[in-house]
Amino acid sequence: MQLRVKITKKLKDFTLKQEFEIDRETLGVLGASGAGKSMTLKCIAGLVTPDEGTIVLNGKTLFDSQQGINVPIQQRRVGLLFQNYALFPNLTVKDNIAFGLRRLPKKEREKRVEEIMARLGIGELAHSYPHQISGGEQQRTALARTLVTEPDCLLLDEPFSALDNHIRQRLEEELAATLRQFPGPVVFVTHNLRECYRVSDRIMIIHQGRMVAYGSRDAVFNHPPTVEGARLTGCKNISRAKPIAARRVAALDWGLEVEVRPAGDGAGGAYGHIGIREHHLRLVDDPHLPNTFPCWVERVMETPFNVSLFLRFKERGAEAPGCQPLQLSLTREEYDRIKTRPFPWLVQLRPEYLFLMQ
Repeated sequence: MQLRVKITKKLKDFTLKQEFEIDRETLGVLGASGAGKSMTLKCIAGLVTPDEGTIVLNGKTLFDSQQGINVPIQQRRVGLLFQNYALFPNLTVKDNIAFGLRRLPKKEREKRVEEIMARLGIGELAHSYPHQISGGEQQRTALARTLVTEPDCLLLDEPFSALDNHIRQRLEEELAATLRQFPGPVVFVTHNLRECYRVSDRIMIIHQGRMVAYGSRDAVFNHPPTVEGARLTGCKNISRAKPIAARRVAALDWGLEVEVRPAGDGAGGAYGHIGIREHHLRLVDDPHLPNTFPCWVERVMETPFNVSLFLRFKERGAEAPGCQPLQLSLTREEYDRIKTRPFPWLVQLRPEYLFLMQ
């Protein structure tokens, strides 16, 4: 099972240019609203026609602009789950799921529907209507309707966006388990970092219609190759960078010189920025550790379970103009243990967690 996409589509604000290839795995597509994520799915499904390019699924050409091929949506064997689920309000759960099987004999249709309802744990909802079931149950119903047609490829367009936070994680786990059993490629669109990481095997980041990062989920999160990719994966600490020596870099916006490791070079040798994630900074006692600097807390931002500290590296008024604070994330327990210590504290930017970007 393989999906190959190479398409171009002129949109109002930018040109969508996508090129990727996936096998039997889940590709998470991450990006800001309006970046072109959903448009990519619509082009694959056949709802929107690209201006040029090719889309090939399991060796079958679904779209080829040069050869004039554009297979109709109902013949593509692609399952698309919309973010609003698009359930028919006048049909029961069972009839919603069976809707795409109208051409099958009744006995086969009922067998498939019963099997998928049992698999997704919604058998007891068979005779309920969409307005009578919860958001999570609606999502499972929509997923069942998509899977029951046995598509070769599955496209998920922000399937958790309509759900309350308290049920999201459970449903993410359920969906991830379901996708592991799916025999074909899956493209999963989201703008939520955590659900993208939990559900996906590989990640593609889109910025204004173009891919700015692509790879395994750990590679994309730990060593994003571009500033846009770092920001879209939640990196709070980014600085302009200038090389000083083989493994030393001037972080211009932090006012620091730091040691980097070769593994931190996600930019392929050419870079103009450096970054580190807030949970990879750590407070230490040993001033001789690499990349350890005295620091002062500029401000504190608290949440119920975590505390973000904004650190500067000179006493107030002594820092160079334009220097940006670095953000460090601690648990509340960690913060309570150190908050009364006299300044300056010592913070380490561990070399193995610094990454260079284009």
